[in-house]
Amino acid sequence: MSTSRLTQKEMTESEQRELKTLLDKARISHGRPLTNSETNHVKKEYIDKLMAERATAAKQARAQKKKQAFKPDTEATFSWSAKNHTRGKR
Repeated sequence: MSTSRLTQKEMTESEQRELKTLLDKARISHGRPLTNSETNHVKKEYIDKLMAERATAAKQARAQKKKQAFKPDTEATFSWSAKNHTRGKR
């Protein structure tokens, strides 16, 4: 299952602000405007980090949901009414 890459439009506002901050820090550290390659490199690293975080959060959510899933009671006795149609067969 290959997921598509995250785009800036799909990011939350706080994530977009964080990306702008990272780009500004990179620009300041270089002491000049960044080239397209450098800008894309910073964006790619940040998007990869975000996608990894979201994947782990989704994995934990799936595990939690699976843990809370309904499990039939093995201690209960057999019930005929549970197996029969409530309105009868048609």
